[in-house]
Amino acid sequence: MNPDTLVFLSQGKAFAHYVTELPEYDNIELCHAQLIADVLIDCQVALTFVDGGHEHWRQALLMIKNKAATRRVPVCFASDDGAMRAEAVICGADLALSWRELRWRFKGIISEIARIPDPDTLEQLACECRQPLPDLAIQGLRAFNRGEFYRQHDLFEEQWVNTAGPVRDLYRGILQVGVAYYQIEGGNYRGALKMLQRSVQWLRLLPDRCKGLDVDALRRDSTAVRAELQRLGPARLDELDRRLLKTLKWKPNHSPKT
Repeated sequence: MNPDTLVFLSQGKAFAHYVTELPEYDNIELCHAQLIADVLIDCQVALTFVDGGHEHWRQALLMIKNKAATRRVPVCFASDDGAMRAEAVICGADLALSWRELRWRFKGIISEIARIPDPDTLEQLACECRQPLPDLAIQGLRAFNRGEFYRQHDLFEEQWVNTAGPVRDLYRGILQVGVAYYQIEGGNYRGALKMLQRSVQWLRLLPDRCKGLDVDALRRDSTAVRAELQRLGPARLDELDRRLLKTLKWKPNHSPKT
């Protein structure tokens, strides 16, 4: 998945020039504000631009910045109305510029605030993923696969707290999926959906295999559960096929030779 994706929210063609100016990026143009949170969850968005001329710009900003799954995505708001720019900052915009400012600062904004993975961090993550899974995480994995989703949370959380490198996102992502499954079993639709949405950002940058865990399968399995949750809605949560709550697949890594 391309980490260099830009999202533009406008009801007209306000951003038409900018969309074509950076062909090296994947550019997504939206006109419906209610879709923006789902797009930011499912795509690895580096930066979002919001047109102050959109009638639902406030709703869009609040949706982005009030969701744990999307609030880290930087937002640049554009309007020639100074009062609207001030309000946009209150609503969570990282930058609020006039259209003239946006024109001359556009490429600088990308390098200034876009959320693009650091290559050194990705290299460190790949190295850490080649290491064996720690004993505490193995206990968490086994609890997860036994359906002990509350217990797996405690174990993976302890492992996450005790891990300093970027691979800690592996443990946070797994535990959030497990908490979502726990919420499903308890009949908490909103809690389950929220945790599945939040888990995406932590699992997204991980290699398909990390510490012997099949991360790609976990991403696909949890996405399938989220899609079915949203299809059924809260009133039909009890109809969700529990066979969708699949176990973690793991083939242990051997300790690298020194």
